[in-house]
Amino acid sequence: MAEYFDRIAGRYDSWYLTKTGRYVDRTEKRLVFSMLRTKSGRALDLGCGTGNYTLELKKRGFNVTGLDASEEMIRVARSKGLNCIRGDAYSLPFPDGSFDLVLSVTMFEFIHEPERVVKEIHRVLRPGGEVLIGTMNGRSAWFLFKRLKSLFVETAYRYARFYTPAELEELLMHAGFQEVESAGVIFFPSFWPFMGIAEKVDEKCSARCKSLAAFVAVRGVKVG
Repeated sequence: MAEYFDRIAGRYDSWYLTKTGRYVDRTEKRLVFSMLRTKSGRALDLGCGTGNYTLELKKRGFNVTGLDASEEMIRVARSKGLNCIRGDAYSLPFPDGSFDLVLSVTMFEFIHEPERVVKEIHRVLRPGGEVLIGTMNGRSAWFLFKRLKSLFVETAYRYARFYTPAELEELLMHAGFQEVESAGVIFFPSFWPFMGIAEKVDEKCSARCKSLAAFVAVRGVKVG
């Protein structure tokens, strides 16, 4: 997968400049940062890509490090003045208890052994530290369309594994995290023209309709 992301790194950020990209980005960030209880300290952006969330964490006052397997993605992130390193999510290059927060958005779709990665996240968090994982939900209308498209045009979704909110919750609880909760946003496919309606639905349905959402997030706390 790193080779694929190396190839697209140069144009990766351009999607965020589109109308759909701007909507998705602000909607997902609204959900992520509404769920987080940690407001400062040391943060790890795991699977940071070109630094979208790394930059947001930095703006919010975190001492943040980004980590990604793609050298080209890291190069783009560093060009934004971010502290990002190349590394392996299965063996994080940090001591035990290094971080107050580990955030990982749209990385877990592209790993083969999520249990190993969650165990590493648990290890590098301090007691009381928080994790939030955001992924795409393959059962949503949005990503059904995206997966069909990937059969004909090479996209990242061709290589992805998707999760339900319940699967994400189980992943964290099995690793020993507590206070586990999940939510979701984006309920209409990418060609839906009425963004105002979509955002209102996102605001009202993130908790009770999460199983239908295109983007799902789960958070947990390391206790003890």
